[in-house]
Amino acid sequence: MSLDEPSLARLMAASQRGDRAAYRALLGDCRTWLARYFARRIAPHQVDDLIQETLVSMHRKLATWDSDRAFLPWLAAIARYRWIDMLRRQRDEAELGDNDAAVGAEDEAVHARLSLDHLLALLPPKQAQAITLVKIEGASIAEASRICGQSESLVKVNIHRGLKKLSQYIESE
Repeated sequence: MSLDEPSLARLMAASQRGDRAAYRALLGDCRTWLARYFARRIAPHQVDDLIQETLVSMHRKLATWDSDRAFLPWLAAIARYRWIDMLRRQRDEAELGDNDAAVGAEDEAVHARLSLDHLLALLPPKQAQAITLVKIEGASIAEASRICGQSESLVKVNIHRGLKKLSQYIESE
């Protein structure tokens, strides 16, 4: 099992040439990578179905991958589209009545929190902690300084740098 970009790209190139053993290995490695990718995004009981849907989509799009480009971003794009499709299906299946409006709002809050947690996980821990304490939980800079064990100025710097990185991540998506 090799989940690094060059190994996956080699397996994909061999798969495009018709190498069945390489394709089986690629599917196994992609399954492992997708399990990690979806683990933070959806409920555990939905992971296997979404992995399967993504692998089927990958199979259909096999010929579209360009060997001059990276493999993992290509796979991540397919996974992201399948994930969004699944979220849309869930939203469409949940026909909201007058009494169900609050449940819909809770679902949106849960998805927003999962997205926020995912973004914060991309930051260095001290930046994520400072942003969480001050911007999300409403702590003062002084309180965050005590909790983080950092000077107030360092907490401010971590917040500034972290928010800047987050906006770059979001803009790149």
